[in-house]
Amino acid sequence: MALSTFFLSLASGTLAASAADVVAPVKEVMDATAANWAGGDSEWQDLFGPDKLNHLYSKDFIAKYEAASKFPAVDDDGISPFDYDVIVQGQDACPLEDVTIKPGTPANGKTEVIAQFKKQTCMGTDAANQAFSVVRFEVLEEDGKPVIDDILTVDENGKDSSLKETMDSIVKQQ
Repeated sequence: MALSTFFLSLASGTLAASAADVVAPVKEVMDATAANWAGGDSEWQDLFGPDKLNHLYSKDFIAKYEAASKFPAVDDDGISPFDYDVIVQGQDACPLEDVTIKPGTPANGKTEVIAQFKKQTCMGTDAANQAFSVVRFEVLEEDGKPVIDDILTVDENGKDSSLKETMDSIVKQQ
């Protein structure tokens, strides 16, 4: 009995550590996004700069980003294939409020981690400006560490939008 309790505790501890680990890359992205929209004099943090790209994202995501980055969205930028913040889904936002990050249940080698936040509260008191935005991150384990494999949002038509598909589309349009 004591031995089975020990193994159950051990298993529970491992599962808890895994859940915390899958949140880590998402938390880093969300912390950077929150800092970017906090205002003040802080320097903008590139979510896809070399330091973040190489340790937060999967090899497949990196390959798609590098292919899409050959076609910068803004000529004076020369780097990013996006002309908007892919997390807040726009060029304008307020300081993020009520940010939560929760891991889902692992399935098919991935764990969906959901980030929820309010991004427009400073733009007015109507329901649309007070609504929560939801971003879903697909996290998988690669080389022994959790990495983001895709970022999923819902577009203005209520359809799921995959950032990896968006990057593929950028490359195909060129």
